[in-house]
Amino acid sequence: MAQYDRMAVLNAIFSTGIVPVFYHKDPETTIKIVESCARGGARCVEFTNRGDMAHQVFFEAISHVIDKKIDVIMGVGSICDAPTAALYIANGANFVVGPLLNTDVAYLCNRRKIPYSPGCGSVSEIGQAEELGVEIVKVFPGTEVGGPAFVKSVLGPCPWTRIMPTGGVDATKESLSSWIQSGVAAVGAGSKLITKELIDTRDWDGLTKKISQSVRWVQEIREEMNN
Repeated sequence: MAQYDRMAVLNAIFSTGIVPVFYHKDPETTIKIVESCARGGARCVEFTNRGDMAHQVFFEAISHVIDKKIDVIMGVGSICDAPTAALYIANGANFVVGPLLNTDVAYLCNRRKIPYSPGCGSVSEIGQAEELGVEIVKVFPGTEVGGPAFVKSVLGPCPWTRIMPTGGVDATKESLSSWIQSGVAAVGAGSKLITKELIDTRDWDGLTKKISQSVRWVQEIREEMNN
């Protein structure tokens, strides 16, 4: 059962503006990554369902988060079907993200009041997702779909739409600025933020600093836009 209710999760995604995205097969390493994200100020972290027995790794990590009372909201990504979504929800996932839109996943998440962010690549898909109750639509793959220009074009006729691109988001102020200025609600950042080098060297302080810098950049960019 999810620790956080739907509104708490959505507000955390909105307020922080950036969601670290990663997968690792080792539970201990996964826990270290999640702890680093939390120390860096990331309110939400997306663990992707990318490997065999990934749900067991997720369960160990979220159990650690709950036991140690770590202030971070864990969700799951790369979900393509309802049975897999249900498995992670049973293991405590607070939000569900997918590379595609699946109506059964939307119904399941709505029934459990859990945020669902499906991957959409067209205005029609975005509209369908919103009809299914999706609050924050994932645009994926971000760059290939059309990048920040696509987001800006969608928000012209559909200003109520809330978009979180994943794919093509770099951990630089320039990249974050281009996305945020286009009007996104948040961004999902993967291997450019949680880099292989930092993980392989187990540089958890370095990862914490990288997360913290990206979180600060998001806030700075938003403040600059409001001035």
